[in-house]
Amino acid sequence: MSHDVSQALKRVKPSATMAMSSKARALKAQGKDCIALSAGEPDFDTPENIKEAAIRALREGKTKYTDVDGIPELKDAICAKFKRENGLDYTRAQVNVSPGGKPVIFNAFMATLNPGDEVVIPTPYWVSYPDMALLCGGTPVFAETKIADGFKLRPEVLAKAITPHTKWLLLNSPSNPSGAAYTGEELKALAAVLMDFPHVHVLTDDMYEHLIYGDFVYKTIAQVEPRLYERTLTMNGVSKAYAMTGWRIGYAAGPEWLIKAMANVMTQTTSNPSSISQWAAVEALNGPQDFIPKHKKLFEGRRDLVVSMLNQAQGLKCPTPEGAFYVYPSCAGLVGKKTPTGKVIDSDEAFALELLEAECVAVVHGTAFGLGPAFRISYATSNAALEDACARIQRFCGSLR
Repeated sequence: MSHDVSQALKRVKPSATMAMSSKARALKAQGKDCIALSAGEPDFDTPENIKEAAIRALREGKTKYTDVDGIPELKDAICAKFKRENGLDYTRAQVNVSPGGKPVIFNAFMATLNPGDEVVIPTPYWVSYPDMALLCGGTPVFAETKIADGFKLRPEVLAKAITPHTKWLLLNSPSNPSGAAYTGEELKALAAVLMDFPHVHVLTDDMYEHLIYGDFVYKTIAQVEPRLYERTLTMNGVSKAYAMTGWRIGYAAGPEWLIKAMANVMTQTTSNPSSISQWAAVEALNGPQDFIPKHKKLFEGRRDLVVSMLNQAQGLKCPTPEGAFYVYPSCAGLVGKKTPTGKVIDSDEAFALELLEAECVAVVHGTAFGLGPAFRISYATSNAALEDACARIQRFCGSLR
């Protein structure tokens, strides 16, 4: 009997972030003092009022199937959020609720991509983007950003990446893995390019919208260029800002034909997101938002600590990101060097593996995100753990010859 997986699955690789996190968990299970900076998950607990809303929903028996792509109450809360925070007007019929942010993107791709269709993805990218495009029969096309541009896509690079086969541009701001966020002006410049290519749709992943620092003003692309409104799927979720990663609620708003098509995909795959999670998300979006600035302040302090300590490490260069809870330092200065045991650091993957081996700090290598030699650190953990981890990274870098 042959155990052959499908051709579609052969095109994709497992998530590098999850692989690194499980290596760290295995070392912890062996009793090692391991610090995992590999997973993108806030260390805060879900706020009490949101948990209470879930308990209330359970007690009230809201445990049945719901409308496939979200309860009306949650769709209303999402419409109110887009109006309040982004100045965007949507109706219920333009809103999709999925079991997490990933399914929103997957459902949009599954609903629209045909073989030969291209998805333009700026590098460095979140590890799942290209593989979701491949699973849905599309072809990822990479548009490279540079550390000198703050890892932001230049309009001329975007123009060069677009072909007659381009179906989507996938934008992520603030970015996982780099933390780079686009200003209104930068988005306008990209929108100007897109106006020349009316066949291209935009999927904007705004999952880290509330985690921006200093006096940075957040904008999303359909807001700065209303002419792109009918071509844009604006995606968000409750995972990061509301510390609800395990609740699995992602949402998006866009043209009605697309929302209908995505719901169609869901009727034959996941059906509705968890009813309890949906009621919790209603409370998250409609309830008090006062904890968000507090969390943001803590994250900003962690960012500054990590950037400062990594820039003191031999051979590392770490830009200061505008948002999210990641830094993306270059380790180009260490490639070619040797560890005390004589192993050569010939790539960023080797750097990450040797760092794990020598100092028990888990980071994710940059080539997994399409742009190296670099690595990603998630600073969504305590200051004490970050200080300890950065000191270990400094020691490891200092030991290379």
